[in-house]
Amino acid sequence: MSDQGREELAERAEPGPEMEIVHLLRAVVVDLGRSTARFAQRNGMHPTEVRALIALMDAARAGEEITAGRLGSELGLNSAGTTALVDRLERAGHVRRVRDARDRRKVSIEVEERAVALGRSHFGPLIDRAVELLRGYDERELAAVRRFLTGMRQAAD
Repeated sequence: MSDQGREELAERAEPGPEMEIVHLLRAVVVDLGRSTARFAQRNGMHPTEVRALIALMDAARAGEEITAGRLGSELGLNSAGTTALVDRLERAGHVRRVRDARDRRKVSIEVEERAVALGRSHFGPLIDRAVELLRGYDERELAAVRRFLTGMRQAAD
């Protein structure tokens, strides 16, 4: 590595408030991943199935229908993998396929209330704590947190 490369690396690794926040974010991501893995294991699910349920619930919250094709695209799965995933989730009673009333060829995937309740039983306390923490922030601070997390999501994409 060149001297300039070492200097650039050292500058990026220097401790400071920005790097402290980056490391805290990384720790939160790791902790959330472990929590998700525990949830998946306790409920006989693969982590991809949990990610699928989250994507489906996010779409429902946004008022959007989600087809198997869109779900597969969001999860980075091919058609066969998506079909197998939806089949497993349907057999477990976590989702249902719903045919469009106007176009019977179009099938959307919806989360069953049972799956929502299962997720709430595990993640509810964490969500409640996050809401409690956020209620301690003023509008300016909330805007900064929102701007940072939105920027990080865009960077990760």
